[in-house]
Amino acid sequence: MQNIELTYVSWATTALAVGYAVYLTMKAPSEDPAKKRLNAKIQLDKPKVVDTCDIEDIKGKGVFCRCWKSSKFPYCDGSHNAHNDTTGDNVGPLIVNKK
Repeated sequence: MQNIELTYVSWATTALAVGYAVYLTMKAPSEDPAKKRLNAKIQLDKPKVVDTCDIEDIKGKGVFCRCWKSSKFPYCDGSHNAHNDTTGDNVGPLIVNKK
């Protein structure tokens, strides 16, 4: 009788472990870090953030943010440096030179 109970406990434990592994593999996409929102603070009320800058308005060079962390967005303020240190990322600005 003990062997039968032990067998049921073993099967139940295995089923629980397999079920948990399947859950971790197929959990909701919102929990996936790769699907997190990049823009966490800039013009969140708009469906798409679009900024323009005429080349004629640039004096020497324009440095534009690509990390979505700049407090001067769309211009770069160097916020990507802290982001890169924290995450190991390698994002940098877009630099447009006027000739």
